[in-house]
Amino acid sequence: MAEQVFDTSLRDSQGTEVAPLEPELFDFDAYQEYENSLLDRNAAFTKADQGLLVYRRVRANGVFYDKCRDYKESLALQLGALKASMPYKADIANFLEPWYGIGYIASCFGAHYIWMPDQAPAVEPLFDSSEAIVKAFRAGNCVPIAETPEGKYNLEMIDYFVDRTQGKVPISFSDLQSPLNMLSYLLPVTTLFEDVYDDPDSLKEAASICTDLLMDFLKEQAGRIGSALARPGHGFASSRAFSGIGLSNDVSIMLSEDDYMDLFEDLDEKIGDAYGGFVYHSCGDWSRKIHMVKSYRNILCADGAFTLETDPKPNDPSAFADEFAGSGIVLNARAVGNQDFSFDAFRKLWRPKQKLICVTYCKTPEEQEMLYNRLHEMERETK
Repeated sequence: MAEQVFDTSLRDSQGTEVAPLEPELFDFDAYQEYENSLLDRNAAFTKADQGLLVYRRVRANGVFYDKCRDYKESLALQLGALKASMPYKADIANFLEPWYGIGYIASCFGAHYIWMPDQAPAVEPLFDSSEAIVKAFRAGNCVPIAETPEGKYNLEMIDYFVDRTQGKVPISFSDLQSPLNMLSYLLPVTTLFEDVYDDPDSLKEAASICTDLLMDFLKEQAGRIGSALARPGHGFASSRAFSGIGLSNDVSIMLSEDDYMDLFEDLDEKIGDAYGGFVYHSCGDWSRKIHMVKSYRNILCADGAFTLETDPKPNDPSAFADEFAGSGIVLNARAVGNQDFSFDAFRKLWRPKQKLICVTYCKTPEEQEMLYNRLHEMERETK
């Protein structure tokens, strides 16, 4: 078996090239029937204390980069991805995401997206301290996300997706960032880390401001998406039958467990409470944060990369297998690679009483079916 490497020439290691498909050419009834055929097993998985589901993520290249700038192009690419996903044997349907960048919190305070060629939108930090964020908010120099140019465009995008799909396909929230991640778009990250020790009270208050701004924006999104809402969203396998809300929390691995839990854990839980539970994601190796993640009182699911082709610093499956078995927490495990590499990672994660979603990226439907069958045979052998 060839050696696994992280391909630095790829813009998106989890991306798939698809042909864009305009809404009038997409068979919504066929996709709705396909999704409906999977919802019962999705619902049963959520209620069970163990189980394994397979999800072949088809993530259209460019949608999470510059292609988000035109929501008509984004939808056409994502509909192409939905069509391309159907021949791959899986237990969970793919979904649409009205993704429009991750720095939207900065627009509340007057910043705007910076568009570099072929890149996702970026923002420059506006503040030099957590205290300055708090002062700006108290002075009224802040508006809700939905009233900013970036927020308005994101809501237009959601409306367009819902209108053109008639609610017949699942749609998630736009990418959601944890309160800590959101602060990293307002402050230089070095300043953020300094304030953990120098001014934790202001940092906590600034994080709370971000939390409330995000929750207001979530209410607006949820109202527009309606019954089409697939959760937990973004990088997680998502379904109308699932619950919880997924937050990207990459900066959390750079803080000590005690500091994170003191300053941010209750804010993550607050967001989770509003949507049926908290769902954790971090890129890279977050094995040292397993205890912290399991300590959330409303944790439902955690996401990680488990092969070198997925992430240049993936998680070691052996560090997670016994820790999560019997916990009731779902592991959303991503494994880019051929069926042998992927199966090896999932086999190391699998235990009796495990709740595992195997996120695959097999190149062909034939390879996907072989991996799908191997995974469910592995599940059956432990029953």
